[in-house]
Amino acid sequence: MKLTIHTMPSPLGDLLLVADEEGALRALEYADGEERLHRLLRRRLGHETELVPGALPQEQALTRYFAGEIAAIDTLPVAMGGTTFQNQAWAALREIPAGSPATYGGQARRIGHPTAARAVGSANHNNPINIVVPCHRIIGGNGALTGYAGGLERKRWLLDHEARHADPVAAQRLL
Repeated sequence: MKLTIHTMPSPLGDLLLVADEEGALRALEYADGEERLHRLLRRRLGHETELVPGALPQEQALTRYFAGEIAAIDTLPVAMGGTTFQNQAWAALREIPAGSPATYGGQARRIGHPTAARAVGSANHNNPINIVVPCHRIIGGNGALTGYAGGLERKRWLLDHEARHADPVAAQRLL
């Protein structure tokens, strides 16, 4: 499979965007996590994946997101390629309104598996599309910041950024 890879600057460091020929994001990783990006792509797509450098239009939406237009990334197409459970968990992440973090337990209940908080955590850990599939919006049941492949400092930055720019009506929705 031939995929396009593009590096873009962000306030959190360079990002690596990977998209397929149909324009769906296949991966979004911090540049210092490039090894993780390749590992997740191999796991999902096999060793026959060819990454070709090129411009990607998704950069425009991400630039707007970082400029404060939080909803700019909400409709970006993604192709996750996980298990049925992972895809359910990842789809639920995209339903969490910016500025309104949820818990692992809440995410598990939302997908119909109320006792699967740890499995949800594992699925989130394997999320190949950071920021756009917002696993950073999941916090511990006690409100603590927990696990984020990009690091807790970046997670805090993303949560603070979204809290500052979120639609206050959407952020009031409870999950």
